[in-house]
Amino acid sequence: MRAAEQFTSPPEDYNVVVPDGWFQLPLDPEERDRGIIALAELTFRGLDNAPHLKKEFMRDLQRKAKNAYTVGGTELYLSTMSVGPVPLASSLLISVPNPDEWPPTADAEELAEHLAGQNFGESGEVGVVELPAAGKAVRRRHREEADPDTQMGNTLPTTTVTYYVPVPASMRWLMLNFSTPVDPLADRMVELFDTVAGTLHWA
Repeated sequence: MRAAEQFTSPPEDYNVVVPDGWFQLPLDPEERDRGIIALAELTFRGLDNAPHLKKEFMRDLQRKAKNAYTVGGTELYLSTMSVGPVPLASSLLISVPNPDEWPPTADAEELAEHLAGQNFGESGEVGVVELPAAGKAVRRRHREEADPDTQMGNTLPTTTVTYYVPVPASMRWLMLNFSTPVDPLADRMVELFDTVAGTLHWA
């Protein structure tokens, strides 16, 4: 494992460690449907009387996967974890956005200043953090009101934590976008998100 400042050319890959209960949904159109079917079967195992909910669930996954692929997503993880009967719904989208979508900088402080000037509402916060192996990153947390039409009827606010990590020796950025609609446990879920982000390292 090499520290970010040791790279003289862009790394070939990255690695991040996610909890065992997170399911990786393929974003490649040729593999996407198999992944959606597998996750739906896992989620609705033993629930043969919910075909409508299962169909809606698969349709929602299809939309999420397509949107993730469109914005440069490389990996999408969805939580299948639960505490008793309460599902700990959350997701992680890892993406490498087009450079044209960003200010021309590889500096975390500059990007943080740019993002701080945007309107995230009263619940938004932006700052620079140090990831153990990946180096400096911009961390943004904010809370959005629910959109039941696009969140399978969810009526709770969604908490999102996004890490913007500069790719060493380049002008590219890697984004780790975590989110959860489990509002009563949002702070605990954010602790988990921060732990996962801390495992990021370059290869």
